Amino acid sequence: MLVELVKATTADGLRLDGALASPPEQRTGKDLAAGIAVDAFLMLPGVGGSFYSGALFPELQSAFLELGSAVLRVNTRGHGSVSMIATTGGVGRFGAAFEMVDQCRHDVRAWLDWLVQRGHRRIGLVGHSLGAIKAVYSQALEGHPNVVCILAASPPRLSYAAFQNGPRAADHFASLATAREHLQAGHPEALFTAKFPFPMLISAATYVDKYGPEERYNFLPYLAQLSVPVLFTYGELELESGGVAFAGLPATIAESSSADNVVDVATIDGADHFYTGQSGVLAEAMTGWLRGRFPLT
Repeated sequence: MLVELVKATTADGLRLDGALASPPEQRTGKDLAAGIAVDAFLMLPGVGGSFYSGALFPELQSAFLELGSAVLRVNTRGHGSVSMIATTGGVGRFGAAFEMVDQCRHDVRAWLDWLVQRGHRRIGLVGHSLGAIKAVYSQALEGHPNVVCILAASPPRLSYAAFQNGPRAADHFASLATAREHLQAGHPEALFTAKFPFPMLISAATYVDKYGPEERYNFLPYLAQLSVPVLFTYGELELESGGVAFAGLPATIAESSSADNVVDVATIDGADHFYTGQSGVLAEAMTGWLRGRFPLT
């Protein structure tokens, strides 16, 4: 499949890369009838992900193209573990190890504005894992006028309270203690290998920001602030064995949502966090929901 390699510059000066895939220009009446009223989808990868990596997004991309929608897969400042990214002030050190998730607002806004400049007026946000959190967080805090829906695949519950009372509380406490030691020593960018939620290289400042007591990225409190329809999806297996980050989320999402907004949840049978072997089923669930919510008139 041919794609167009593209670039966008964020409001704070980062230059990010992406790839745009467009549906065929010539579409038959049958193709048009199967389409939806969404011009394009912006796809946000999970932690450390990029526009050219992962096995999940290609399946979704193909499904969205068949609906007649363009698909933009992108890098954010959190791509890779440690990445050097060009900025208007020179090259800077970024990547998942140094990413402050709050700054995703700049990345998402830049890519949405880019799509609008290319003529796309009705845009869907698609995110997986941390990318799904970014989709919800960015739109709750700075809703973009051209976003018409969010497809959030497997966002975890990043809750300090839940982690401290979960079965791996000791690992969470130990990792947080190490991060705080670096901060107190005046080294916020010091790297260490955290034990929780999985072994990963991360800076002290990023760890406290992401997993600390402020719970800045617990997406549940933001649901009532969303003004567009949202579909959450989870794998059956991750709900059963994913620990406190996933346990009971479908019911909790329903309880946290506003009565004024459409928030649906779908569980994919036999799927893990990465929808291994079930990405086609996920694509069917998403496209079915889109056809129901955004039919062509």
